[in-house]
Parts: sequence; C-alpha cells; structure tokens
Amino acid sequence: MPRFEYIAINSHRKTEKGTVTAESAFSARKHLRGRGLHPTDVKQVRMETAKKSLGDFLRRGNRKAVANFTKELSTMLNAGIKLTDALGVLTQQISDSQLRAAITEVRDKVVTGESIADSLAEYEQFFDLIYISMVRVGEVTGMLGETLATIAAYMEKRQRLEAKMTTVMIYPVFLVFVCLIVVVVLMVWVIPKITEQLLKTGQQLPWLTTTLMKISALLTSWWVLAVIAGIVAMIVLYKRLVRTEKGALIRDKAVLGLPGFGPLLKQRILQRFTSTLATLMGSGLSMAESLRVVSQVTGNRVMADAVKKARERILSGSDIATPLRDSGVIDPSIAHMITVGEKSGELEQMLKMISDNLEASSDLVIERLSAIVEPVIIIVMAFIVGIIVFATFMPLFQYSTTQF
Repeated sequence: MPRFEYIAINSHRKTEKGTVTAESAFSARKHLRGRGLHPTDVKQVRMETAKKSLGDFLRRGNRKAVANFTKELSTMLNAGIKLTDALGVLTQQISDSQLRAAITEVRDKVVTGESIADSLAEYEQFFDLIYISMVRVGEVTGMLGETLATIAAYMEKRQRLEAKMTTVMIYPVFLVFVCLIVVVVLMVWVIPKITEQLLKTGQQLPWLTTTLMKISALLTSWWVLAVIAGIVAMIVLYKRLVRTEKGALIRDKAVLGLPGFGPLLKQRILQRFTSTLATLMGSGLSMAESLRVVSQVTGNRVMADAVKKARERILSGSDIATPLRDSGVIDPSIAHMITVGEKSGELEQMLKMISDNLEASSDLVIERLSAIVEPVIIIVMAFIVGIIVFATFMPLFQYSTTQF
C-alpha cells in the first residue's frame, strides 16, 4: 500500500508532519481528518526516496535496533504515554531506516484500529514468532508495557550469549583464514618458480618435494576448476537435502554428536529452550501455546520434535519431561528438575534456574575450548607451512652441499 507524507494543522493549531499509509491521496486526507487533523499538503513517497541503501540492506532485521525500540516503547507505555503517541515519537528516533519505515506503517495501522500484534506480524524480518506471541498476550491482558520490558530483557540476553560465541570464534577463524592465504600463495606462486629452478639442476628430488610439486601443479591447472565445481555442487546438494525434514533431522543429530562441540551446542539449545519457555510462560501464555511457539524457534530439529511430543502429552494430560528426556537432548538430571518444577507448580522458576546454570556451564566450556582450539590451530598451521618450506628448500640444501 502506498505511503504518503503530510503536513497538517492539529487541534491546537500547530503544524504536524508525518507519514500515513493509504490507498490514495484522497483516502490519506480522509484518514487524517478522522484523526482531527487538517491536511495542508499530502504527497506520495516516491520509490527513489523510499529506496534503501546498501548499508541498510546489510543491516536488515537489525536485532539491536529492535531491542532498543522495544525497551524505549516499554518505558514510554509504563510512563503512561498512549501507544500511538509513543510509536510516533519513536519513528523520529530510530536510526535504522528499514525499521523506522516499518514502525511508521505499524503506527498508521494502529491508529486505524488494528491490533499492534497483527501489525508487527507483517514485518517478520524484525519481529519473530516469540515477539509477536508475547505482544499479543500483553495486548489482551492490558500489560503491554510490562510485556515489552520482558521481551527487551530476553532479546538483550540472547544477543549477549550470541556475542560470546562470535567473539570466541573470531580469532580462530582469522588464524585459519590467514594461514590458508599463506599456503595458497606458497603453492600457487612461490612453489612453481622454485620448481622450475630445481628441474634445471637435473638432480633427483625427494619424494616430499615431488608430492608438493604435483599438488602445486594441480592447483595451477584447469583441474582446480573441476574441484571447485564439485565443492559447489556438494554445497548445493547439501542445502537442498537439509531443507527436507529428514535431511534436517540427520544434520541436527550429526551436529549434536560432534566431539567437543556437540555437548556445547546441546547446552546452548537447552539454554535457549528453557529461557524461551520461561519467558513465554511468564508473559501469560499457556503451557501448550508456549511449547508450540518454542517448537518453531529451537533451531534444532531433534529438539523441535521432542518439544512437539511434549506438547501432545500436555494436551493429553501427561507430563513434559519424559518425551524431552527420551529425545536424548535433555540430560536425565535436567529432566528430573523439570519434573520437580512441574509437580511443585514452580516450573517457570525452575526453568529460569536451569537456564542460568546452563549459561554459566556453557561459558566455562567456551573458555576451555577457546584455550585449547587456538593453540591447536596455530600448531597445525605452523606444521603445514613448515612442511611446505622444508620440502621446498631441502633440495636446494642438497644441491648446495654437492657443489662444495
């Protein structure tokens, strides 16, 4: 639907500027008059003015901006400011142009009487299923401000945990990248030149040097294109496979079975599950509805199937811990804690405690893995580069000794 910029006189005879979504300029003027405004200028926002920059596209779905918007909106609502007024103020403060445009349209829809949850649901690149479900409950119960504060806290915690994982991975990935560049430069540019000189000597070359020369020749030949094409084909095939339910299930099972990283990923999945479930229950969602939402956002097919089975058992009047334990994702001790929390009526508090314990435990595992992985990468890469250098210069040393 087109968007129109307007200049209007309000009931206090002051000039007001903004945007409104409508089918036509006439509908926009009619809508503004219904809000008690007298429009003096209404013009449609052209495509070139609404066009997003490359930077905005790369920041699409900026979760930090969404979290800040949620926190500020919560603060305004809890201070007694009307929802439409709060949204209007925030449209002037949001720096992310895509999010600002989305909130502007949300405000226009809320003004016309639409539910804010339904309005936000149209912008799923910013607001996921958890966000919309909690906003819907807050809107119905009349506690939208408190609910938004809970959502903001949940989002900040998620971002903090993801930032830890990213920070830990940056240095090892950088090391691998730099070492691979060094190896490629040696194999593609340095080795061929040295090989040419070695062949001119006519001496018998060590098998290690000969093997290195063959690998270098392969990398500088047309065969490398066939290898790259094969890798690309495998990646495409893999992506198509994991789009199917069976393929995704096989992948997620394999990921959880990885030595070293498997247990860490399992802890992360459990921490996200318990934290999300506790947050949804705390916002007022029923257990069955909370499990339905969590099953769609776990990020792991094994966990999603277990949560779906748990939901089915809840609807049939049974417990939730047994199917989660049977899935193999949740340890018996955690399943027992969930059972205790369920029987005592303190499941939400128990889930929060489990989430905090898992977060602390996974942080410790991350620190240990980081301390182990970085030296291992350095040693392996140094060994590879050392082998290349040794295989390259060993014939030169042999040739020089035979000349004296």
